[in-house]
Amino acid sequence: MSVQKTDTEAIDVEQAGESGDETTPTLTEDQIFHLLQNQRRRNVLRYLQGTDEPVRMRDIAEQVAAWEHETTLEGLTSNQRQRVYIPLYQSHLPKLDEEGIIDYQQSRGIVERKSLADELDPYLISEDERVDQSENEDGGEETAAEWDDYYIGVTGVAGIILFGAFLEVPVLSVISGMALSAVILLMYTFLTVSRYVSHEVVPTNAKTKTDTN
Repeated sequence: MSVQKTDTEAIDVEQAGESGDETTPTLTEDQIFHLLQNQRRRNVLRYLQGTDEPVRMRDIAEQVAAWEHETTLEGLTSNQRQRVYIPLYQSHLPKLDEEGIIDYQQSRGIVERKSLADELDPYLISEDERVDQSENEDGGEETAAEWDDYYIGVTGVAGIILFGAFLEVPVLSVISGMALSAVILLMYTFLTVSRYVSHEVVPTNAKTKTDTN
């Protein structure tokens, strides 16, 4: 009886070990480099980003061709479509399917993005997007520096006013301390409100411009 129990426990331990060996598939650096070294494969993955349902291979080929020729889907010629369609059909999509990035049903012309593709997303930022991000970061630093200068300027003006009142400068000596404090407070309030409005309005305008483009 004890022998049977021991055998059962051994089987359970073995099964647990086999189950524990199962790990989530992941891509090596070499695989990532090889998959993304081709522009068309990168464009395919960009097209599939955010898609949850299967898409037609024809739709992918048309959009990739439009990106390559910097035109619209309506502006594509038959030759332009064909030059992209054939390599995708014969080479690039099968390669992505082989690596587990997509599920490519070649006979049906259907492509579906798989979860492993998430590992490639950080590498799919286009050059234009990198430039935009860099410009936004630089612009943010410049704006912050400008507002620092404004605050330093207001602080300097406030210091001059207080120092002039202390020395009883004719213009300032007739103003009460309460009034001087109110003037200084208004300057800082105006500056703070201006910064808040600028922070809220500028990003909205920038977003509108991006959406329009």
